[in-house]
Amino acid sequence: MLIQLYRNKPSGKALFGVLYLEGKFLCDTLENTDYAIPTGFYRVRLTQSPRFKEILPLLDGVMGFRKSNAEYRTRSGIRIHAGNTIDHTEGCILVGSADLPNKRLLSSRKALNQLREYLLNYQKQNPNEEIYIDISGN
Repeated sequence: MLIQLYRNKPSGKALFGVLYLEGKFLCDTLENTDYAIPTGFYRVRLTQSPRFKEILPLLDGVMGFRKSNAEYRTRSGIRIHAGNTIDHTEGCILVGSADLPNKRLLSSRKALNQLREYLLNYQKQNPNEEIYIDISGN
């Protein structure tokens, strides 16, 4: 299965995008430009998040720049989760409905629940298939 994330141009530190599941629009996304995931193709696993205490999509093999010591390294714990503003993410992808003038997402929990339900059902019906995300755009 392929999840596609198409990013728009940043608006300040807000980086909005659109998320598609198998070619069908699901929701909008929001990331912080300071911590945005590099464009690329990543494996996605559904795992229990120790921080959020629920099953969330986890991206494998995300590389990133660590500003504190100018080091390029693998980042861990990069998830897709609920949130409304860039203050709610430290490098993860937030999902919901874009409120562009206010640089936030609405209905984030609803979008996350739809995404999770779809991915869990897919995994149940296709236990030997992998899930991937292709992140493109700005």
